[in-house]
Amino acid sequence: MNKITDLLDNGGLKDVIFSAQYEKELFIEADKTRRAVYGTDVYLRGLIEFSNYCKNDCLYCGIRNSNKNLKRYRLSPEEIVSCCENGYKLGFRTFVLQSGEDSFFTDKIICGIVASIKEKFSDCAVTLSVGEKTKETYRSFFSAGADRYLLRHETANEEHYRKLHPQYMKLSERKQCLFDLKEIGFQVGAGFMVGSPYQTQENIIEDLIFLRKLNPDMIGIGPFINHADTPFASFPNGSLEVTLRLIAVLRLLFPFALIPATTALGTIAHNGRELGLKAGANVVMPNLSPTEIRKLYSLYDNKICTGDEAAECRRCIEHRIIKAGYNAAVSRGDSKLWTKSQNKNTTD
Repeated sequence: MNKITDLLDNGGLKDVIFSAQYEKELFIEADKTRRAVYGTDVYLRGLIEFSNYCKNDCLYCGIRNSNKNLKRYRLSPEEIVSCCENGYKLGFRTFVLQSGEDSFFTDKIICGIVASIKEKFSDCAVTLSVGEKTKETYRSFFSAGADRYLLRHETANEEHYRKLHPQYMKLSERKQCLFDLKEIGFQVGAGFMVGSPYQTQENIIEDLIFLRKLNPDMIGIGPFINHADTPFASFPNGSLEVTLRLIAVLRLLFPFALIPATTALGTIAHNGRELGLKAGANVVMPNLSPTEIRKLYSLYDNKICTGDEAAECRRCIEHRIIKAGYNAAVSRGDSKLWTKSQNKNTTD
């Protein structure tokens, strides 16, 4: 056993996360672990942000319902499928369909989009990130062919959750959605913002405890970045250093998880995504959305890559991945945790 895993096993999480004392060794151990499980592969996901309408009013989010300064848009089902066609030609084999909680996109419409993508590209995975739904709705998405679902829990602490969200939103319901998704058979992604307003060190430890209980296939974290048109406009951004240490800790705690080097990391530091990869991340999500709408999916200020064509994004990120010492993988890149469970179910 090495010093880092000893600390993690013996209640030293705070020392590892919030101090630079063990940082060098932490990153070495995290990279060693990801290489042992996933090799040098970094999986490319084609991100399509298809609507910035949202019924919710989360205090940190630039597309919150009460932001009247934002120009709203929706892509049609045909435009979404067209983005996938373009992405397929560029080598993407996973498409991530993300939006605000937009009631225009009914269950039937989303199921139709998923079915169309799977019919055209049977060798591809479809990931949905469209918010809190009923278990019945999640089942319909799964039956239509959706493979994965991303739903960040944002914080596992009830008091902290209430400070970030409108009162009608319930943390218990969000957590239940994640367990429902797992039960149905999705590869499930959770996660949280690092340095969000009012977040304490204890909150982050609670997040890790919750993730241990959920045992997700994917864990997405990134630094909080403020947005000028939200109540949190004056709050400081999250720490790059703490975010990187947390990525490394997550890699050690969840060796089989898929962990993205997020756009938020690249926004807070020009080489943030490369640093994320070196800390144990193994997914990046270049944007396949039409360039004319990318700036409008404004979750936070100064988001990068809003003016690049899809092909340019693809070339740029592949170059960055290779330069960082890894391989840009074009396969579906399923979670090893999910693959293991599928193999177990087959043999049982």
